[in-house]
Amino acid sequence: MNDAEGSEYDRLFYPFLFEGGKANIEEVLAQVRHSTIEKCREVIDLRRATLDHSGEQIVAAGRAMARAFANGATLLAFGNGGSATDAQDMVTELLNPPFPDWLSLPAIALTNDIAVVTAVANDVGFDNVFARQVIAFGRAGDIALGISTSGNSSNVLVAFEQAKKQGLLTIGLAGYDGGKMMHSPAVDFCINVPSDHIPRIQEAQATVYHAFLGIIHILIKKER
Repeated sequence: MNDAEGSEYDRLFYPFLFEGGKANIEEVLAQVRHSTIEKCREVIDLRRATLDHSGEQIVAAGRAMARAFANGATLLAFGNGGSATDAQDMVTELLNPPFPDWLSLPAIALTNDIAVVTAVANDVGFDNVFARQVIAFGRAGDIALGISTSGNSSNVLVAFEQAKKQGLLTIGLAGYDGGKMMHSPAVDFCINVPSDHIPRIQEAQATVYHAFLGIIHILIKKER
């Protein structure tokens, strides 16, 4: 098989490229350009909708988190799939700030220790993979940040319930209509991204937690 025919990998993953016929490069580029612009519009519109719907809550949650950090809190972040990577991203930026005037703040991603996650999932049940770590690491006054695109992830909800019992500040990021997270008494602040498109939800949720980071560091800097 030569390069023009494509590799076996190409044919397995992109069969539509080898179905015959010739594509017009200008048409392909025009479609890509149109798709990119439309996605950008969707992202911007959803961010605006989230700000309009939850702007005051975002600021209030950021203030509460800043107060907790000022009192020595550690943030525990968790979620599944893409939400796990968002939790890891926020923890990374707390531990290793992207700006020189931001302080490093204590944080743990409960998705990181695969030995713990798989042990708890196997021995106790997947619903408990985050709650067991909250029991081990959480102290009164710490922060539990849970992310779920549906708002219905059972292991995230169970972790919030445990965190609330232990006196942690609980912050949730949800999508769709907020799901069970929106109505849970165990969640102090639930920021909902009003969309049913998972990629757009996750992009807007990333904007929300980066807003949290900005608020936290502005307020901490004022107190220094």
